[in-house]
Amino acid sequence: MTDKRVLLDEIDFYLVTDSGLSKKGTLSDVEKAVAAGCRIIQYREKSISTKDMILEAEQIKALCGSESIFLVNDRVDVALAVDADGVHIGQDDMPMDAARDLLGPDKIIGLTVHNVEEALEAERMGADYVGLSPIFNTSTKKDAGDGIGPESIRPVKDAIKIPIVAIGGINKKNSESVIIGGADSLVAISAIVCSDDVEKETREFIDLIQRTRSQI
Repeated sequence: MTDKRVLLDEIDFYLVTDSGLSKKGTLSDVEKAVAAGCRIIQYREKSISTKDMILEAEQIKALCGSESIFLVNDRVDVALAVDADGVHIGQDDMPMDAARDLLGPDKIIGLTVHNVEEALEAERMGADYVGLSPIFNTSTKKDAGDGIGPESIRPVKDAIKIPIVAIGGINKKNSESVIIGGADSLVAISAIVCSDDVEKETREFIDLIQRTRSQI
């Protein structure tokens, strides 16, 4: 079985689900993205009951299999219920140390950060990676705030040793600046889940990221 923690250092592209925007549904989006080579899936769902969320999370875990990391957004309880690979939490969610106590040392925990200071604190607290957000203005998270720009990535990259995932308003037109800026991987949400062909769009994103990185 693949060591999921090792995968963190190999990931180019990271999908966050959004059932409110999805054209084909969350399960279809995950299936197509994984088939295209996406190696990390973050299940974000705010609109269904905990019971239904657990049922859907079990299906997503099966789709991810042993080759893709499966994280649950915010909900440590759901992650525990389905034995997910870990969680991604925000600054206002469960404290990092409490999440680690519940999940144990082997699960992956990512933390959203907005600046160098928060990134340093996340690393100190034992986060496995940080999600730097929002790089550009985004409509998928209403309280995200103004975009901090791809130029904000490098200072964080220079300050911490754990991987940086860039998120917020990223699409194929601006993704090159994000990779050149120093992100280890990037998140696309609407650019993928609003697509008529999630598998094709995911492949194109991954190809673009790898091509850009090879030219740096």
